[in-house]
Amino acid sequence: MEASSTSLKTIKFGKLKVVRRHLLQRYEHQPFISCLAGFYSCRWKRYQRRRTEPGKCCCKTRECVFFPLLVGAFCFSLIFLYMWGEAKNDYNNFDWYNYGNLGFWFLWSLVLLIVAAILFTYITLLLVLAMCLLAEGQQLYLHWSHKIGTFLVLGFSITALFILSVLWGDQWKTVRLSFQITAPYLHIGAITIMVLLSWPVALHAIRADKKVVQVIIVGPYLAILLFLFLIPLGMYSPCIREMGTLGPKPALIGHRGAPMLAPENTEMSFQKTIEHGGDGLETDVTISYDGVPFLMHDSTLRRTTNIKEVYPNDTAQNAALFSWDTLQELNAGTWFLKDKPFSCMGSLSRADQNQAMNQSIYKLSNFLRLADSQNKLVIFDLYRPPEKHPYRNSWINRTLEVILNESGIRPHLVLWLENDMRSFVQSVAPGFQQTMGTKAPVEDLLMDNIVKLNLAYTEMSSEDIRKYAAANITTNLYVVNEPWLFSLAWCSGAHSVTTNAVHTLKNLNQPLFLMTPQQYNIMWILTDLTSVLLISLIFALHWWRERSFSCCAHDGGPMLESSTYNKFRTELNDMPAVMA
Repeated sequence: MEASSTSLKTIKFGKLKVVRRHLLQRYEHQPFISCLAGFYSCRWKRYQRRRTEPGKCCCKTRECVFFPLLVGAFCFSLIFLYMWGEAKNDYNNFDWYNYGNLGFWFLWSLVLLIVAAILFTYITLLLVLAMCLLAEGQQLYLHWSHKIGTFLVLGFSITALFILSVLWGDQWKTVRLSFQITAPYLHIGAITIMVLLSWPVALHAIRADKKVVQVIIVGPYLAILLFLFLIPLGMYSPCIREMGTLGPKPALIGHRGAPMLAPENTEMSFQKTIEHGGDGLETDVTISYDGVPFLMHDSTLRRTTNIKEVYPNDTAQNAALFSWDTLQELNAGTWFLKDKPFSCMGSLSRADQNQAMNQSIYKLSNFLRLADSQNKLVIFDLYRPPEKHPYRNSWINRTLEVILNESGIRPHLVLWLENDMRSFVQSVAPGFQQTMGTKAPVEDLLMDNIVKLNLAYTEMSSEDIRKYAAANITTNLYVVNEPWLFSLAWCSGAHSVTTNAVHTLKNLNQPLFLMTPQQYNIMWILTDLTSVLLISLIFALHWWRERSFSCCAHDGGPMLESSTYNKFRTELNDMPAVMA
């Protein structure tokens, strides 16, 4: 009898040790959950939290309705951040557009990027906290302040996407082009997210007490996973190509010179392009009131000169309505140091700063002499003077007179872009390289003696570039500043690009993200196989854990439910009494 009593005490003691170990594990695990619930729900106390009962919903009805809004805010903020991140190539255009509407220069593009990154980070942290709480079997309750924040992120992202789509719809073409570079790596990122999501999905699917609920949880997850596994079959990138099939590096034409290193359309800017190995020079030509062609992009002198100080009453007047003597009085460099037109500009040396501060408006004839002396191609947009201008109807003739008679530039260095009076220009200057600014059938281009196309980079198509190249028509893309976009142009077969960043792209020795089809297939297959293995292990682990707990419950063991700290202390303190 005494032996039997001792044996019973031993069994009870063994079970109590197991209970104590489980309770300690559960208690020691609580600080992590406390942090998760505290940041997500502002519920730092254990008694404020509730675990999800097996087979029950992970949250109350109101929270079930709000959780999709949290996911939606994450998706829209991600789309906007990706779109705006890829739009970096055109930030200067965005800031220039806002300058025209607001009247002062500011790097609004950079501000928008910072705001988008902050909001995305915030909503991502909330979603990660929610996923972690679900993985721990906790009920979700988002604090009201975070709900307001979620609505703000969702509203901001949708509004920003809508406004940009209306005012700057071409930016979606940039996004589509970027997929040709980033898609293989976005695929890996998406698969990684699905692997991480498999933990809460497996937990709640295996805990579900109805087959229908399990199908509702697992079905969409597996459908998305299968779609991601197979999506590489539809991917296309010109940078995934066989070894030895890559064409030569595109020539670099400085857009208004080197506007990241010097004031645009000034002598210093073009000299910087030449110093960094640019192959050509691009500019914009306007004709002064007394017939002197000069370089100016804007219709007014307000942004790139000090006219506000010299002639404050004439800041809104068209640049072509000033005489050349008046234009020579203006400084065309001080604005560059004050306004900093690009967010990625490096610091200038003291000598460069002094040189920039002393730049003046540049004459077309001097520009052409500089290009001819350095054997550089030139291409320019020629602006027709406004109404009542003396050269309104003879602007092309006056420009040709300067090119052929005053500059002395060799004709083959001139890429003639202006389409008006093209036949006349060909008869007067047959040596010019006739250039077209739009796509057209090959037959029409050959009929007009077109040898080059000057296209916006958003019209990039490797198929069209090959088609035109077969007819000896080369393609120039503008304006290409970012290395990824230049890499895509290189892989697509572009002959040249117009860029603000000659100094950066000149150092690129091969396209970014270049790989062979075999390398990509290996990366794709390894990613899919690794993810299948990890997801299978996670589902198996949850099935094993739930099965073990279920067996323990059927054997009369304690269920490991969450409890308050006081209950935990009571259970530990009652152990000696049970032993007795």
